Amino acid sequence: MLRLASMLYSIIGSSLAGAGVIAVLASGYDTLTPILIAAAAGAVVAVPVTLMVAKKITSL
Repeated sequence: MLRLASMLYSIIGSSLAGAGVIAVLASGYDTLTPILIAAAAGAVVAVPVTLMVAKKITSL
């Protein structure tokens, strides 16, 4: 399951980090600090999401 989760994380992590960056930019924050915080938050949130998706896939 770790191999599947690592492959899924590359997709889910970049998607959530990108969505966070887009949300920050759409809110009008265009300096480096909010962008980096949003990207890091997306990468951290992606860990439990990835594990949940990997468990659902392996249980099929």
